[in-house]
Order: sequence, then structure tokens, then C-alpha cells
Amino acid sequence: MAPAKGARPPQVRGFQWAAVRTGVKERGPDLGLLVSDRPAAVAGVFTRSTVPGAPVVVTRRRVRRGSARALVVNAGISNVAMGAAGMRDAEAMTARLGAALSVPVGQVLVASTGVIGEPLPMDRILPGIERATRGLASDAIRSTARAIMTTDTVAKVASKSFALGNRRCRVAGITKGSGMIEPKMATMLAFLATDAPVSADVLRGIWREVAEDSFNRVTIDGETSTSDMAIVLANGAAGGRPITSARGASAAALRMGLSSVASELARSLARDGEGATKLVTVEVSGARSEAEALRAARRIANSLLVKTAIFGRDPNWGRILQTVGAGEIHLDLAKTEVRLCDVPVFRRGASAGAAARLRAGKRLKRPEVTIAVDLAAGKGRARVWTCDLSYDYVRINAEYTT
Repeated sequence: MAPAKGARPPQVRGFQWAAVRTGVKERGPDLGLLVSDRPAAVAGVFTRSTVPGAPVVVTRRRVRRGSARALVVNAGISNVAMGAAGMRDAEAMTARLGAALSVPVGQVLVASTGVIGEPLPMDRILPGIERATRGLASDAIRSTARAIMTTDTVAKVASKSFALGNRRCRVAGITKGSGMIEPKMATMLAFLATDAPVSADVLRGIWREVAEDSFNRVTIDGETSTSDMAIVLANGAAGGRPITSARGASAAALRMGLSSVASELARSLARDGEGATKLVTVEVSGARSEAEALRAARRIANSLLVKTAIFGRDPNWGRILQTVGAGEIHLDLAKTEVRLCDVPVFRRGASAGAAARLRAGKRLKRPEVTIAVDLAAGKGRARVWTCDLSYDYVRINAEYTT
């Protein structure tokens, strides 16, 4: 899925990327662009926070029009809680990019991530946008992924090619996020581009479904950001008639392509959670409904007791059952089963014994672990990705602005 280190960067027909350093972050690039060579269908999902950043307000309004050409994103300062000045700055960023590309400003989107409550240094941001347009390239996706990082330790890129009738299409995307993540829409920031032809209405419906099953299944610390957005652009450069129905093989192929990339990006977020040492997949089955399964999975994934136990390689199934019970999740305890890395540690109403705990503890040393709980109360199931909670999470967040 994700390109191997040293492999040729993924390219999507008709799209270019760019990244430059403006000095907002202490090191590395901190401003990126995504540009389509033609109008593209656009869809987005956004934070539900009642404290949204100015870029969220501007971009959410423009995405509703269904067409876009370009996006500018900066990292280091989020442009949140800055009042009218923040709105002016967000709109000025789009105006400068639109002018540099000779694109209508209404077709330019904007995103920001970083520290809340500080003004953007527009004397560096605006010239940086112009410099970035001179470096646009179809293979610059990785540098753009690095430009949007904040506390991330690695750039996050994924791509996939898929068949759409007799045509080969490609989707590629980037994301960022390590903390302040429990999306109620998407993630901190995610941007995907595809050359598939599709109407804005169909793309909008597909994207909601994709985000719900991928980005909306990630949690690092149970906190939703002020700046969350996940945007997809589809410019039709692969050729052919646009997909105008959400039903049928073409829509299914597009949905699968987008879902594959979005899920890989979502997993990369959990794997790179602040201070994380393990990617944790939580799977709940046997719930009375899918909604209740998801609620149980989120409780397990967000439990500080569970997350610290996983960090310490402690196969403490009691903490898992405790948080499920505290959430008043219905289960048949006499038939419930808890498995850690495929080892049953609780079943038929009792511990599976010391030997099982020992086996599970050894497997918890792996960089990727699973927690599986069968509630034995129905057919509902859900999956959530998270990470463990280490000493470094406290250190990173204790020093975030200092």
C-alpha cells in the first residue's frame, strides 16, 4: 500500500504537489500545495468541534460548491480562535494561491494545523505560497506530506491503482496527526487525489462512507481537534464518462480504491500516535448493534488503564472488561471472550489461566497487537485503531507550547 522507502513517489494524472519552508516550524518544510490542472469534483468531512479554525470555516463553505482546483496548507500554527483576523488570513492565503495559479479564489481551499491562538506570520506565508507554486511537481507528494507534520515522527503517504471499467485509475493521499485525535468526521488533516471521473454528488456520498469506516475509526487520546478535515479531489484525468450513480460496479471500484488508501492512512495515524510504541487494533463482536459495538471499541481504545497495560505488556483482561462494563454495554458474561494477540485470556466467565496470560504477555511485545472481545449478545461488530500510552505522550504534551 504505502510506497517502500526509496521507491518512486506515487503520481496521479493531472495533480501536482509542492512544499516549501517559511520558518513557521523550527525545521523542515511547513507549507504545502495540492493543485489539479483542471476543475475537480471535491468532497470533504470536517471537525464537529464548536471551536473550528478559520480554515475549516472557509473550506467547508467552498467544498459545498462541489468543485475545486487547489489547496494550500500550513503547519506550525493552526489559525484557531483568532477572530476576524483569522478569517482574513485564511482568505488571504487562498487569494494569493488563486492569483498565482490564475484560478478563481472560490476554487481554492485552505487548511492549517499547529498551535492554537497565535497569529500566522503572513509576511512569510504569502511569499511562501508564491514560491511553492514555482516548485509544483507530480512527484512531490512526499515532501508535501512532510510539510504538514507537527508532532508526527514520519510522513504519511499511501496510494493505490484500481480498475474502472477498461481504465486504470490511481488514488494517492497524505495525512498528518499524532495527538488530539478522536475524529468525529475524519482526522487531523488528510488530503487525497484521484484521477477517476465522478460527479460531485456521488463523490460526496462515497467519501462520507469511506471516512466513517477509516478515519472515524482512529483514536489516540479521545480528543477531537479544532482543525480536522479530510478532503478528496477527483479530476477525471483518467478519462471516460463520470460516475453519476452511487450504485454499480464503477462506484464500488472507486469506493474500494478510496477506502484502501484512507484505511492505510488511518492505521498510520494510530501507529504514529504521540509517544506510541504499538499499533493497537480493537475488534468488538457479538454486540446487540453495530453502534453498541463501536461504543465498546471506543471505550477500550480510549481507556487509560488499557492503553498503559498494553504499553507495559501486561495482559490484564480485567481492565478491558471493566471499561466495557462501566460503559453499560450489554453482554453475556458467561459467554464473553477476550483475546489478546489471538490468545484467549478470558472465556466462559473466567480467566483462561496463568499459561494463557504468559503467552499473551509475550505476544504483546510485538509492534502491532490486537484486542478482540466477543460480547456474545448479538451480531454487531466494529473495529477501531489506537495506540498504547507511554511516558513520552506525557512529555510531548507537557511541553507542547514551551
